[in-house]
Amino acid sequence: MNIADDYIRSVIHCLPPAGPMRARIEMELRVIVAEQLEQGRNQDDVFRQLGDPKTLAASYLSSAPLVPAPLGRRMGAKLADIMFIGIAIVPALVMAGRALQPEVAALVVVAGLVGVAVGFGAGTIGMECWLGQTPGKRLFGLQVVRESGAAISLGQSIVRQIPILLQIYWIDVLFAFFTPKQQRAFELLSKTRVVMVAPPSDPSRREGSRPDHA
Repeated sequence: MNIADDYIRSVIHCLPPAGPMRARIEMELRVIVAEQLEQGRNQDDVFRQLGDPKTLAASYLSSAPLVPAPLGRRMGAKLADIMFIGIAIVPALVMAGRALQPEVAALVVVAGLVGVAVGFGAGTIGMECWLGQTPGKRLFGLQVVRESGAAISLGQSIVRQIPILLQIYWIDVLFAFFTPKQQRAFELLSKTRVVMVAPPSDPSRREGSRPDHA
């Protein structure tokens, strides 16, 4: 991997994983660097002009308006995630319950439900951190980002799921009805939010509009 790849990778790492933004900006940066080098410019000078990767990523993010996810879509995405888990797990629990003695079956079902709950929380944390969205959010065109629009960290993803672990999720959700950006209480705490993934063909919401690097 050369210096250009390292630089572009550092910029892309700061951008949200979901949606077309990363691919478009990576392509644009490669074109910019190639054009500058073809003109005979020194590679160090090119990257010095582009600036710090985090700052450059922030300039791209500032040019992409964040559209709050409608609460109806968010609820649909959560229900879809639960449905996907149910489709995968419930039949197995039912079959196990029928195959075992009643006392053992009850223990297996309870243990299975606890395991599903823990797995659901851990899976949500991982997917929102590394992919920016769960299957339900992907289905409904949503993604999780920092308040700046950047990709969230593992710590932020964990904080977002604390209400489920504490069984206060519905209290947490109520905050979304009264906050300006429709954020849950623990989204405010983690400085994250759920936004729409703007389609590439929508000119009014250009993700990755080229900022001025001059």
